[in-house]
Amino acid sequence: MNKELMEALDILEKEKEISKETLFEAIENSLMTACKNHFGKADNVKVEINRETCDFLVYAEKEVVETKDDVEDDVLQIALEDAKEISKKAQVGDILHVEIKSKEFGRIATQNAKNVILQKIREEERSVIYNQYYEKEKDVVTGVVQRYVGKNISINLGKADAMLSESEQVKGEIFKPTERIKVYILEVKSTPKGPRINVSRTHPELVKRLFESEVTEIKDGTVEIKSIAREAGSRTKIAVWSNNPNVDAVGACVGMNGARVNAIVEELRGEKIDIVNWDENPGNLIQNALSPAKIVAVFADPDEKTAKVVVPDYQLSLAIGKEGQNARLAARLTGYKIDIKSETQAKDAPGFRYEDYIDEYDEDEYEDEETFSEE
Repeated sequence: MNKELMEALDILEKEKEISKETLFEAIENSLMTACKNHFGKADNVKVEINRETCDFLVYAEKEVVETKDDVEDDVLQIALEDAKEISKKAQVGDILHVEIKSKEFGRIATQNAKNVILQKIREEERSVIYNQYYEKEKDVVTGVVQRYVGKNISINLGKADAMLSESEQVKGEIFKPTERIKVYILEVKSTPKGPRINVSRTHPELVKRLFESEVTEIKDGTVEIKSIAREAGSRTKIAVWSNNPNVDAVGACVGMNGARVNAIVEELRGEKIDIVNWDENPGNLIQNALSPAKIVAVFADPDEKTAKVVVPDYQLSLAIGKEGQNARLAARLTGYKIDIKSETQAKDAPGFRYEDYIDEYDEDEYEDEETFSEE
């Protein structure tokens, strides 16, 4: 029996990752509960379990009294005559350890003891799973789509299920059952029914974590993602910086023939990704952020966090982007409020003087124009 118990504990520890010590404590508590149900109280009952052999001993500490007539509570006291049968050295006033045979427990007491063990196993299992996924909070995991629950999606993460709510889904993405997808763990909550895990496909950090897993240079700290702006399902801009002058930050993220960024784009179902160089100079950073549009001049105010950008007339729509997306993402990426004007609009603006910023201006050579930033 003890061998079978040890094997059962080994299996539970391996499969459910519940420590044997916790299980031993559960068994001890269950035996205490059984004693309490059997005798009405268990204040003087002790349980000892050998962790190596699984041998256990249940005993009650009873005070030795003179005669059976002196016994006021047979749970707490024992007559000297009966005590001598257990220990010949017993004397009146001694505290004697009287073994309790667990086989004597009634059916109800035994069932209650069993329930205590099962309840503890369930609690520990929920706790282990909660801790596992709580450590993965704010990280990306791979899950398997199970089913739609209304407009939400249930996703199996292995040992627990997560919920991808409608608000965290990318518009237009449709998943089929058994499909494997990557999700960002937003929050893990502990509930009586187990951990409640909320995940996202729209969070900007999803893109950041995907780059960290795909790009070795980001993982080892050579390249840093300084800023990220995302409109899920459509476009993402990230600004990267290299701590090693011999490493091209953008090139590292793009990979050979675009292999690295293409793997991320594929995971994001075709979402466009612009990778630009981070620059401490706000003018240069804004110019990079507005890529692929060409910029004539940038007038940035670091104190007000505003910037005026001048672009060639034919580049205005590209700089602003469809429905203002390019300018909007650039503003989020840089933290600046960006006002974009074409050259014609800028020249007509009150107080604007090109000669203050450009010595020689050739309107036919847009590609050779530089970007200027006021400090």
